Amino acid sequence: MRIRFTKMQGAGNDFVVLDETQGRLNLSTAQYRFLADRHFGVGADQILSVRPSPAPGLDFEYVIHNADGGEVEHCGNGARCFVRFVRDQGLTDKRTVRVKVQKGEIELTMNADGRVTVDMGAPVFELPQVPFNPAGLNCVEVNGWPVFDLPLGTQGTARVGVVSMGNPHAVQRVDNVDMAPVLTQGPLIENHPAFPKRVNAGFMQIVSRSQIRLRVYERGSGETLACGTGACAAVVAGIRQGWLDAKVDVQTHGGMLTIEWAGQPDSAVLMTGPATPVFQGEIDIPEL
Repeated sequence: MRIRFTKMQGAGNDFVVLDETQGRLNLSTAQYRFLADRHFGVGADQILSVRPSPAPGLDFEYVIHNADGGEVEHCGNGARCFVRFVRDQGLTDKRTVRVKVQKGEIELTMNADGRVTVDMGAPVFELPQVPFNPAGLNCVEVNGWPVFDLPLGTQGTARVGVVSMGNPHAVQRVDNVDMAPVLTQGPLIENHPAFPKRVNAGFMQIVSRSQIRLRVYERGSGETLACGTGACAAVVAGIRQGWLDAKVDVQTHGGMLTIEWAGQPDSAVLMTGPATPVFQGEIDIPEL
């Protein structure tokens, strides 16, 4: 089967985008893995599928598969690329669109400067909904918010704030992200038994109350150059612990993201950042 695709990136987080507005491709888990493979396929952190509106009041449906072929709930950098794609491809002329994701709806706006602002919705703190099971873990309160110590065997212990931005995140503060044990602790946190659906592991260095540096070991993808939901989760965790102001620039290896959150549990997180097309092409998908 030959399919058309667009390669895009947002702050270095790269994607293969598929237009399924005229019909489903019905790709298998193995075929998503093939597309994401950097040696045999196109290469991407995630595969984004654009599908028709599933309900009144929505413009599109947005479906995400990780590099390991598994479907996931949300991707902030991908959401920015999504709205750039549907405008560039003439699928809409709206500057603001509402789309369905696995666990709800989000609103995306193309700004005049070419950057995209995504209304990521309110963070989720209820532990069963993350999902997260704290049984047996040491818990302390920082600024009235519970954080948890995750035992990681020979890699010590990680003290994390736990939050969902439509997908689960465990954020720890580090002195220097360049020296942080992302590649050793990251997989252990991702697969820690306290997270029944695995988790994205964030490593946050606070530069000032309005600026952080961030690395994220993403569930199903490994470390990426940027993670939009990870940036939102890190800022939310920093605000909850009293370390950050309501608007924060997040420096990732791939570029800068700006995150805003008013600090109220029901207030939405806004993320602004770049979305860039890289190239278009066609590829033969084997019957794996």
